[in-house]
Amino acid sequence: MFPNLAERADVPGGALSGGEQQMLCMCRTLMGDPDMIMIDEPTEGLAPKIVEQLAQLLQEIAKRGVSILLVEQKLSIALKISNRLYVMGHGKVVYEGTPDSLLQANDVKAEWLEV
Repeated sequence: MFPNLAERADVPGGALSGGEQQMLCMCRTLMGDPDMIMIDEPTEGLAPKIVEQLAQLLQEIAKRGVSILLVEQKLSIALKISNRLYVMGHGKVVYEGTPDSLLQANDVKAEWLEV
């Protein structure tokens, strides 16, 4: 899925782009064959094309039975890969439900998710 990362195997991790660093981090994490991974804002600062590739990778990881705890500000990504969503506001959970039910929760969207 990420062919250019393999081509850059001789480059130090700190010299990789932000997207390449995220991919490297995911690969290193998955090498341990985890049952669950925790990811904090993996799309931060990434180009839209890389964000889409990352979303596809997360979906594939989830299909393989790995649970994912994702903290993400991009709702579109969370809606794609999540079975359950939690919305936090002022340090408290203000919503808990499925992606479909969140799409119907206009009050929650208006108060907590829209600019």
